[in-house]
Amino acid sequence: MYKGLLFFFIFISTSLLAQVRLENPEMYIGATGGATGSMVSFSPTVKQGYLLGTNAGIVFRYIAEKNVGMQAELNFSQRGWNERDSVFSRQLTYVELPFMTHIYIGTKNRVFINFGPKVSYLISDKVTKNRTTASTLVQETTAVQNRIDYGICGGLGVLFKINKNILQLDTRVYYSLSDIYSNDKRDYFANSNNLTLSLNLAWLIQVK
Repeated sequence: MYKGLLFFFIFISTSLLAQVRLENPEMYIGATGGATGSMVSFSPTVKQGYLLGTNAGIVFRYIAEKNVGMQAELNFSQRGWNERDSVFSRQLTYVELPFMTHIYIGTKNRVFINFGPKVSYLISDKVTKNRTTASTLVQETTAVQNRIDYGICGGLGVLFKINKNILQLDTRVYYSLSDIYSNDKRDYFANSNNLTLSLNLAWLIQVK
């Protein structure tokens, strides 16, 4: 099912890009940063709330068709989970590469949607709070086993053009199609997927 969704988004992205080309394509580079709220979708279920964190990175956007373009980013992102009952939280820091279709309406000021696949690599796995005593819970005693993470991201935003500069605000959701822990039949977790919400502010400069 999840792989089917991934191929569906890729198919839609490719189809949308086959539009009428602009006489003067637009190219932007810039920086983005914001706040994240993350949890992990465990099966069996682990009671948890969102773990707050930050993300930041660089943005490249290219628009060659009317109302449709592409956007790639290179980001650092803090994810993880915050357990309610045991007062335990764990922060996972990733370097990530989203590659998204960018759809917009408007000319100077625009409303847009970004969606597409994202691949990430875990660079830090850190327990940030542990008030348990001699815990034997799998998610509290086992290091992340799969450093490579991939899934689907998408969101809605607005941007304002100031000469050749862009100020934009967007919100985004990410759901991982991979698991942070092994999910063989002998393993405890059948699923352990990252789920992240983010609110981002970006400044881009038009270079073409």
